[in-house]
Amino acid sequence: MYSINPLNKEDYEEMITVWEASVRATHDFLPEARILELKPLILDQYFDMVLLYGVKNDGLLLGFLGIHEIDIEMLFIDPKARGTGVGKTLLLYAIEELNCSKVDVNEQNQQAVDFYLYMGFQIVGRSPLDGQGQPYPLLHLSLR
Repeated sequence: MYSINPLNKEDYEEMITVWEASVRATHDFLPEARILELKPLILDQYFDMVLLYGVKNDGLLLGFLGIHEIDIEMLFIDPKARGTGVGKTLLLYAIEELNCSKVDVNEQNQQAVDFYLYMGFQIVGRSPLDGQGQPYPLLHLSLR
């Protein structure tokens, strides 16, 4: 079983590395320019807007979670740790310990959509644009 611990600014560099690797593995719909635009926003702004928790093994970050109130704002797993239960562990922690019940996910990220549906979320809405007003539709999911 994995241990989950709070993350802070000292973890940001490792978190952005995991974020980028995860995005490159799962967000093949995003052009390179968009990833490069998002990276400094995530690092310099978005990490500061959420409570952060992570799973480390031998001092290496395997994945992390960012929440705001009852919303899961971020859940990114190092591609090398995918399929090992890290994502499920972080999601269950968000649900059971932090009382989260909502998440938005890129519609084109089918792996993430399938994961959340498998974990008991249902689609309750859709937005044609992402949070930055870009044409990457979001699905709004909520626990049943």
